[in-house]
Amino acid sequence: MSENRIGHIRLTSHPGAGAPSRFPIHWGAASARERGPIIGSATPERNAIGAYGGAYSVYRALAVSAGALNPKIRPDLTDTAPVVQVGPFAQWRDPAKIVSLDPWGHLVAEAFKSEIESGADIRPTIAITKARLTLPEIREAIDKGRLRVDGSIVRESGDVAVTKAALDPVWYLPGIAERFGVSEERLRHTLFEQTGGMYPELVTRPDLSVFLPPIGGITLYIFGDPDAIAAPKRRLTCRVHDECNGSDVFGSDICTCRPYLTHGIEECVREAQAGGAGLIVYNRKEGRALGEVTKFLVYNARKRQPGGDQAATYFERTECVAGVQDARFQQLMPDVLHWLGITHIDRFVSMSNMKFDAIAGSGISIGERVPIPADLVPPDASVELEAKKAAGYYTPEAPSDDLTRVVGRDLKDF
Repeated sequence: MSENRIGHIRLTSHPGAGAPSRFPIHWGAASARERGPIIGSATPERNAIGAYGGAYSVYRALAVSAGALNPKIRPDLTDTAPVVQVGPFAQWRDPAKIVSLDPWGHLVAEAFKSEIESGADIRPTIAITKARLTLPEIREAIDKGRLRVDGSIVRESGDVAVTKAALDPVWYLPGIAERFGVSEERLRHTLFEQTGGMYPELVTRPDLSVFLPPIGGITLYIFGDPDAIAAPKRRLTCRVHDECNGSDVFGSDICTCRPYLTHGIEECVREAQAGGAGLIVYNRKEGRALGEVTKFLVYNARKRQPGGDQAATYFERTECVAGVQDARFQQLMPDVLHWLGITHIDRFVSMSNMKFDAIAGSGISIGERVPIPADLVPPDASVELEAKKAAGYYTPEAPSDDLTRVVGRDLKDF
């Protein structure tokens, strides 16, 4: 029999399907060992709903099905430890501060070394490494004298040194429910129904309180000294950016996403060179978390409507196609800032009221809000920006009263 063939399937969709995991989870505990590891592998020790890798777990299943991957293999975590230390911080011990990621996720290989060596399939949900960014916008900023080459953060080649962290989503369901003001039962039932019944444990296993959802994660780009991120006496510039593949990667000019992202990177580099730190939080929430197919359908609807693309109907076109104007819901976004130990952001490179309100509401203070410079707005993106300003987007200048009355009736932020 092939090693890639599974001869017995162990159903976990019913209470009492097996003995309780020897690794119980105590969310908000003071140490990794007290909290317990998050185990999302198909073993008797599994103590979470879902699987490691989020959306990529499906590709893993395909690899196993095709015979390219042995399902019994365990990752060799030798030399995979974080390149810099992050935490622990007081926020990690507050079960209400962090509910959408595992704050100990980068430390499990060391904290549970003996258990892993004895065969337990415990895997990190966070990885931290170093890299260099090469962006034509940074090279342009150097050429125009806005940034200087220092040999440490910005090199002669124009590359920028960064510390990168990748975080997979890990949801503590009681905390998620409380954050959104719904009952945990309602949250579990809705998640089960709206994912086509993929995870029956959501409704049949109330003893499992952690869910590894099949969604994209977060990437952090830290500029300068990582220790400066949480240092009260050192300045922090931060941009929280939601994914826009068409603009971020391919430079599509229908929105301001890449220009604002690269502007944020430039501001972060400048802060790091001044002795502080810069932080880009990159969330995988394509198309306001509605998906790229929906986004392109909305593009067509905007362009083809009577009168053409216009700010007054910008959000209405999205709602007509998707049924909602925005599904990002920034309530969970501040969790990663708390993971980094942040208590204050000196310069927040964003015009988003929803992001600002979520961060401030979580107890993190913000000094200056930095809008995108007008000369960075592509011509085809002006409709979007004017609509957002009218809907409550932060801007130093007041938007048109007429446009605000049309667009900003029920909108908080986009």
